[in-house]
Amino acid sequence: MPRRERPLDAGDGPLRELAAGLRHLRQKAGNPPYRRLAEQAHYSISTLSSAASGQRLPTLAVTLAYVRACDGDVEEWERRWREAAERLGEWHPALDPEDESGTPPPYAGLRSFREQDTEWFFGRERLVEELAERLERQRFVVVIGASGSGKSSLLRAGLVPRLRAAATTVVVLTPGPRPLEECAVRLGALAGVAPGGLYEELRRDPANLGRLVRQVAVRSGAVDDEAVLVVDQFEEIFTLCPDDVERDRFVEALVTAASDEGGRCRVALGVRADFYAHCTHSSPLVEAMRDAQVPVGPMSLDELRRAVVRPAQQAGLTVEGALLASLTAQAHGQAGVLPLLSHALLQTWRRRRGNALTLGAFEAAGGLEGGLARTAEEFYQRLDPEQRKLARRVFVRLTALGEGTEDTRRPARLEELEGLAGSAGGGTDAVLDRAAGARLLTLDHERVELAHEALIRCWPRLHGWLTEDREAIRTLRQLTGAAETWEALGGDPGALYRGTRLDMAVALDRASLSVKEREFLDASLAARAAERAAARQRARLRRGAVALLTVLLVLASTTAVFAVRAQRAADRQRDAASSQRAAEKAAALRATSPALAAQLSLAAYRLSPTPEARSSLLSTFATPYATQLPGRASAVTAVAFSADGRVLTTGDSDRTVRLWRATDPHRPRELSALPRLSGPVRTVVVSPDSRLLAAGDEAGTVGVWDIDDPRRPRLAARLPAGGGPAVGLGFGPGGRVLAEATRGEIRVWLLSDPRRPRALATRRVPAPVTAVAFRRDGRVLATGHTDRTVRLWEVSASGDRLRELSAAAGHTGEVKALAFARDGRTLASGGTDFTVRLWDVTGPGRARETERLTGHTDAVNAVGFSPDGRTLASAAVDGTVRRWEVSGPGPAGAPAVLTGHTGSVGSLAFSPDGRTLATGSEDQTARLWDLPGPAMTGHSSSVYSVAFSPDGRLLATGSYDRSVRLWSLTDTRRPRRLDLLPGHTGPVNSVVFRPDGRALASGSADGMLRLWSVAPASRARLLRTVPGRVGHVNSVAFSPDGRTLATGGEGGRVRLWDATDVRSPRPLAAMPGSAAVDSVAFSPDGRTLAVAARNSTAVLWDVAGRRRPARLAVLARHTGAVKSVAFSPDGRTLATGSEDRTLRLWDLTDLRRPVSRARLAGYTDGVMSVAFAPGGRTLAAASSDHTVRLYGLTGGGGARELALLTGHTKPVDTLAFSPDGRTLASGSEDWTALLWDPDVGRVATRVCDTADPALTRAEWRQYFAQQRYRPPC
Repeated sequence: MPRRERPLDAGDGPLRELAAGLRHLRQKAGNPPYRRLAEQAHYSISTLSSAASGQRLPTLAVTLAYVRACDGDVEEWERRWREAAERLGEWHPALDPEDESGTPPPYAGLRSFREQDTEWFFGRERLVEELAERLERQRFVVVIGASGSGKSSLLRAGLVPRLRAAATTVVVLTPGPRPLEECAVRLGALAGVAPGGLYEELRRDPANLGRLVRQVAVRSGAVDDEAVLVVDQFEEIFTLCPDDVERDRFVEALVTAASDEGGRCRVALGVRADFYAHCTHSSPLVEAMRDAQVPVGPMSLDELRRAVVRPAQQAGLTVEGALLASLTAQAHGQAGVLPLLSHALLQTWRRRRGNALTLGAFEAAGGLEGGLARTAEEFYQRLDPEQRKLARRVFVRLTALGEGTEDTRRPARLEELEGLAGSAGGGTDAVLDRAAGARLLTLDHERVELAHEALIRCWPRLHGWLTEDREAIRTLRQLTGAAETWEALGGDPGALYRGTRLDMAVALDRASLSVKEREFLDASLAARAAERAAARQRARLRRGAVALLTVLLVLASTTAVFAVRAQRAADRQRDAASSQRAAEKAAALRATSPALAAQLSLAAYRLSPTPEARSSLLSTFATPYATQLPGRASAVTAVAFSADGRVLTTGDSDRTVRLWRATDPHRPRELSALPRLSGPVRTVVVSPDSRLLAAGDEAGTVGVWDIDDPRRPRLAARLPAGGGPAVGLGFGPGGRVLAEATRGEIRVWLLSDPRRPRALATRRVPAPVTAVAFRRDGRVLATGHTDRTVRLWEVSASGDRLRELSAAAGHTGEVKALAFARDGRTLASGGTDFTVRLWDVTGPGRARETERLTGHTDAVNAVGFSPDGRTLASAAVDGTVRRWEVSGPGPAGAPAVLTGHTGSVGSLAFSPDGRTLATGSEDQTARLWDLPGPAMTGHSSSVYSVAFSPDGRLLATGSYDRSVRLWSLTDTRRPRRLDLLPGHTGPVNSVVFRPDGRALASGSADGMLRLWSVAPASRARLLRTVPGRVGHVNSVAFSPDGRTLATGGEGGRVRLWDATDVRSPRPLAAMPGSAAVDSVAFSPDGRTLAVAARNSTAVLWDVAGRRRPARLAVLARHTGAVKSVAFSPDGRTLATGSEDRTLRLWDLTDLRRPVSRARLAGYTDGVMSVAFAPGGRTLAAASSDHTVRLYGLTGGGGARELALLTGHTKPVDTLAFSPDGRTLASGSEDWTALLWDPDVGRVATRVCDTADPALTRAEWRQYFAQQRYRPPC
C-alpha cells in the first residue's frame, strides 16, 4: 500500500546526499507518484522508494532507472553513484558486471551445473547415490522433476562425473528438433562413423542404437564394455521435434538399447514433470518407465544448507548466519527455486565484503526472485536503444510458446540470429556476449539458449514481450520452420508461402527477421509478383481475344459479374482473417479484461463465423467472469458491501472512498465519492443496518458517515487519530458500537449519537497490529501481529472493557489478514509465509489451528468467508484470488483460482447473497466476480466421469479421490453441491444414472460396483455393493430400459447384470476379451453393446439375448488404445476415441460389417471421451491436450470441426451432454468439472446481458481496423 515518504535521517554522508538528490530530482519532475515512476522504470514501487530512502545504497541500475523516469542527466548520476559507492566502500571496478575479477565464482547462477562444475555441486549427494545405484540395478532410469528442481545439474554435475570416475563411457546429449540426428552426430564422432549414414541406419532400424553404443564403449576401453547414454531435457522431443516418426523412432531406439539383454547400454533420461503425461502416450516408454522413475523434489533443509555453505567454504568464504536462515526459509519446500537460489547467491558473491557473503549483499542484489529480474533489467538498461531492440528479438526467439504448458526455452543456432534488424554480426554478437556474461544465456560455438526457464517466469519485461502479441510470435516461429524447410529443399518454389500465410508473414516486423527468413519471404513475394504478372498477362491476352470475338456489352457484363464475385470472395477472406485474429486476441484478454474479451469474441463471430471465433465465444464463460469497476486511477485498498447488498464501498490509495450501486453486479454505477481522507484508505466497514459507513486511513484518522441516502452521504463524526495507521474497523450488532484497531492500540466507541462519539475503552497491544477481524456478535475480536501471533480479545457487553483471551502462534511470518466465519466458530488467517490457516475458536478463550492451506506464491493480504460459511476466499500479493471449499469433512480440496488482476490483491468481500465476490488490487482495478463460477470444485483429485440425471437436474461426478459427488443444476450458471457419496476404496472411474433417474451406479478401481438411491425427495444412500468381477471397474452403462447393467474393466471381460431390482443385481453373462476395457455403451434400442479396448480395437456385441451375447464385429482401424465409444441417437453411427490422437466415425448400417466413414485428427494428445448431443447433429470429444472439441455431423457420415473449447488446465478425461442438449459437462485432471453452453445464440445473449462497458469505437478500431464500427450488442 502506498505510504507517505519517510523523512530522511538527520546528519550527512554519501547515502543521505544521494537520497536527497534523488528526491530533489523527483520534485523537479513534478513529484510524480511512485506508481507512475514504476511503470516507466520497470522496477517495483518499493524498490524505487527504497532507492530514495537513505537506508541503503541502491544498485546502479535502479538509480539510473529512477533518473531516467524523472528525466535526469544519466551520465551525471552515474558519476554521483560511483562516488557514493566508493566512499561507502561498496564499489570497486572488479565488481562491475562488465569486468572480471579473475576469481571463479563458487555458484553457477541461472544456468545448470556442468560436468566441469562438479567441485561446486553440493546438496544432492544422497540423490546422486540413489540414482547411481538404480542405474546399476536396472538399465533404464527416468529422472523426473519440476522446472528448476535441478535435474540437469543432478545428471551433468552429479551422475556423469561419478560414472566417469568408475571408467564408464558416458555420452550426454539433449534431443533438440532432430533427436536421432543428434544421436548420430554425438555417437558417430566417438565411434569413428560418418553421422549421415548413421542417421539413416538409426531411422531405418532403431535397434542399431544399442549396437552403436556398444561400439563406442569398446572403442573407449570402458569397464565391461559398458556405456551410459544420458539424455537431458528429454521434453524437447515434444516441444522442439515436429516429426512424429523421428520422435517415435528415437524413443524406440532408447528403450530397445536399454532392454536388450545382450547389450551393454544403460539409459538415463531427465524430463520435466509437466511433460510426464506426454511420456505416457508412448507404449514402449510407459513400460520402460513403470519402475524406473527417480523423482527430484525440493531439497531438505540440510541439503539446502549444504548447497549454500559448501561451495562458499570450498572458495574460502563464509556465509552469514542471517543470510543462511533467510535463504533456507524462502527456498524450503519450493520445487523450482534452485536456479533462483543459485543466481541470488552468485549476485551476493559479486557483492561480497572481504570473504563474507552477507544478508545485506543478498538484499542489495534483489533477494531470491527479485535478484534475477534485477540482473536481467541491469543487463537491458546497459544496452543502447538499438541493442535493446535487438535483445528483445533475440530473447523472444529463444522462447517456445506453451500449448497447455508453461512457455519453455528454445535453443537456436547462431546462424538463425544472423542479420536481425539488418545489423552486422557484431551487433548481435555484442548483445549475446553481454547476456552470456550476465548468465542470462548459455552460448557455445554453434547454438545459444536461455540459461533457465526461470528467466521467463521472473523477468517481467520478457514476460510482457511474450504476452504482447503471441499470434505474431507463433507466426514468426512458423516462418522460421518454413524457411529452414525451403533451404533444405534447395530453394524449391513449391515450399514458398502463398495466400493467407504469406499475408500474415508480411505483417511481421521485418526487422525481427533473420537473413534466411527475409530471403525466404522475399522469394515468396517475388513468386507471388511473378504469378500475378503472369496472370495479368494472361488476362490481357484473353481480353484482347475476347474483344475481337464477342460483343463489348457481353464482355463488360461477364467481367462485372466475375469482379463482383471476386470482390465478395476477397471480402469474405478478409473478414475471416480479421475474425480469426480478433478471436485469438480475445482469448488472450479473457483473464484480464473479461468484458472486452467477450464482446470481441462475439464481434468476431458476427463478422465471420470461423471455427476460431466460435471457439472463443463458446469458451467465454469457461473461466471465472469478473466485471471491472470503471474509472479507476489509483490502487483499490479496501472493499465492503452493505448488509442489504445494494451498495458497494471502495477505498483507494488516492484517499478517496466511493459508493457504488451494486444491485446489478454486471453494471455497477458510482453513486457518490466522499471528501478525501488524510491519507490512503486502509479499511472500510458498513453497519449492520446499512445506515453508517466508517473508513480509516494511513494517517490513523477514522471518519463515520451517514449513508442512509448513498447518493448524498453526510459526515457524522471524525474520530481522533490513535496509535498509528488504522488497521481494521467493526460495528457491533446494532451499529451503536464501533471497534477500531490501529497499529498500536484497540479502541471501542459508542455511536448512540453518531455526531458525538464517546470512547468506551482503549487497550494497548503487546506487538504492532497488522490485521483485525470482528465476530458477528461484536463480543470477540481477533488481531494479527508482526510477532506472528493471532490474539483473541473479549469485548464486554457494554463495550467498556477489553480482555485478552489468548495468543496463538502458527504462522512463520507476519499475520496480514483475518476473518471470522458467520457462525463465529472458525477463524481464518493469512500471512507473509504465503499460507492461509484455519483456527477452531469454539473453545473458551483458545484458538486451535485445524488446517493449513497452501498454494499462494506470495504474502496473503486478505481472507473472507462466504455468508453460508462453506467457502473461504483469499487474496495475495501474487495477484490471484483463491476460493476454498471448507465446509465438508476432511481437509479442503484444491481451490478455484481467480486470475486477472495484474498486481497485488489487497482486499476482498462477499456480497450478502454470496453470489458476488468483490476484490481490490494495486493494479488500480476493483472486480466483481460471478460466483460460484464455471468450475465445480470440491474433488481433491482428477475427475474421471460425469453423468446427467435423466431430467437434467442433477450431475454426478466420479473422481480419483475415491468419491462420488452430486450437484444440483437447477441453475446451470450456479451449480450447487449436494451429497458426497463416499465408500469406494479406489478411484471412481465411471458413474451413470439409471434411465428412471432413481438410482446411480458407480464403478471403481477397488473392483466394486456400488448402486445408490438418488430419489428426488430424499438424500442419496447406498443400496448395494457388488464385486464387479472384472478387475478394476473402468466403465458402467445401463441399457435404455434400465433392466441391464454392463461393466467393463482391467481384466478384459465385460459382464452383464440383471438390474431389474437395483437393490439386488444378478449376473447374466460374461463376454471375454484379450485387453483391458475402458468404455462400454448400449445402442439406443438396447440390442447392441459397444466395447472399447486397449488393444486398439472396439467390439460390437449382440446383447438382445442377455444370457447369450454374441460377437458381431471387431473395429480395428485405430493404432492406439480405444478409450471411449458412443452411439448416435439413431443408432446408425458409432464414434470411437483413441490414444492414437484420432476420433473415428463408423457406419453401422450393417452391424456385422461396420464401415469407417471419417477419421478426425488434429489432436496433440489422446482422445479420452466422446459423446453425441441428443439431436444427433453435434458430437463432442475430450482430449488429454486439455481441450474439448465440437463437431457438426454432415451427410455421408462426415464431420467438420465447429469449435475448440478451452478452459481446463490439464487433460480432459470425460464429458456428457444433458438430456436436452443445452449443456455439456466435462471433467478434468485439474480436479474440476465445467459446464458449457454449446449454443452460440444463447451464449451471445448472455454476453450482451453481462458484458459492461460496451465496446467503444477506439477499441473497435484497435481490433477491427478494416471494418466499420458495428458494436456486437
